[in-house]
Amino acid sequence: MIIKSFGAAKNVTGSCHLLTDDKDDANIMVDCGLFQERDFEDKNYELGFDPKKVDYLILTHAHIDHCGRIPFLVKNGFKGQILCTKPTYQLSKVLLLDTGKIIFENYKYELKKSLRKNEKKPELLYDESDVLNSFDFFNPVLEYNKPYNLKSGFVIEIRDAGHILGSSFVKIKKGDGSVIFSGDLGNKEKPIVKNFEYPDEADVVYTETTYGDRNHRSFQESKEEFLAAITDTLKNNGNVLIPSYATERAQDILYLLREFYEQGLLPECKVFLDSPLALSVTDIFVQNLSYFKEDKIPLFKKGDPFDFPYLNIVRDTEESKQINNVSGRAIIIAGSGMLHGGRILHHLKHNIWKKENAVIFVGYQAKGTLGRLIVEKEKKVSILGESFKVNAQIYTINGFSSHADQNELMEWITAVKTKPQKVCLIHGDENVMKVYKSKLEEKGFIVHIPDYGEEIGF
Repeated sequence: MIIKSFGAAKNVTGSCHLLTDDKDDANIMVDCGLFQERDFEDKNYELGFDPKKVDYLILTHAHIDHCGRIPFLVKNGFKGQILCTKPTYQLSKVLLLDTGKIIFENYKYELKKSLRKNEKKPELLYDESDVLNSFDFFNPVLEYNKPYNLKSGFVIEIRDAGHILGSSFVKIKKGDGSVIFSGDLGNKEKPIVKNFEYPDEADVVYTETTYGDRNHRSFQESKEEFLAAITDTLKNNGNVLIPSYATERAQDILYLLREFYEQGLLPECKVFLDSPLALSVTDIFVQNLSYFKEDKIPLFKKGDPFDFPYLNIVRDTEESKQINNVSGRAIIIAGSGMLHGGRILHHLKHNIWKKENAVIFVGYQAKGTLGRLIVEKEKKVSILGESFKVNAQIYTINGFSSHADQNELMEWITAVKTKPQKVCLIHGDENVMKVYKSKLEEKGFIVHIPDYGEEIGF
């Protein structure tokens, strides 16, 4: 078998890996994600392979850096099957439609700019119609620990990756050869979805490395840090801004705020969920209780575990604008999580320059994003074309991450029954991969960090 990586190779986003056998009988792709780091955005327009020849796309989960180029793939001739779990299909539909809108709006803005300056017109990656067309190719038939036969003797089997609702890692077999792709592995201390399962064995293992160089603080410590940041800010009559991914993170944050409220720990305030996308995702959550940790299912059956009296659901743009009239003691949860766009940018404009306010980051911030600049203590940032001083308190709480930390990644890979011939590191900053590579080599693993388009055979 031969594997080439056309994304998440020496970088974090754009996950995309193509597997073929030496007879070219079948072409199987694992993920087809959007590059979200500024330095790699041009690669969104380069597939590096012929999409017409891809027979299957196995989608590990619904995050946009794993599914975000599917409409572009279909637009360029893909006619195969997209195999995934039911929740991954449901979430992908919602997230891709939202992404299609954002891409088209950005395109219109760039087009106007190019026409004014008499420059070359930008290329439209895809729009909502391309997204809708892509749904015809989804086949959400995959279930954990049940083999699924593909053509030409290939067999796939997925297991729970514990990352987000319906996420999986996948083993692909043909004859005596096999490879495992980790997708994204989850933080075991997350409150709702089940923990990751473990791999059995394979000739080659491709594993993510997002936090391969560090460990998270414990979830309990992170909860305490989160609560302290909120209470300190509210005590000073400030506002708390939480840039949040609509999938998983927004639900986790609401779950914790509801818990704080019920324990009498959350000071009186207004909590705004300003994300129509997160509302749609929450609806999908309650339809898929079998993917939750056993002790959480009764709570979901009893009622809505995300709701509490301080919560205000914001549905339209006008309501969103009104939030900025609230002078203090508000918690505002909005997307996007890395500040790529979305309603959170408008709230930042009104709040980031005030010392009494706080911004709490609860997820990974990729290189080149506005979120990364703020986390790295940039004193001035550009938001929607205007320059603002960063006077608000900035908090980063990685214990809420949906990604496994170094210890958990090591726990997962060392669970294999026999050492693979090779472990390939993907989906991480290159300097992080080097740290994790050393840790694996100490355990006797043969480790490689693939380049973009490099051919790995076994």
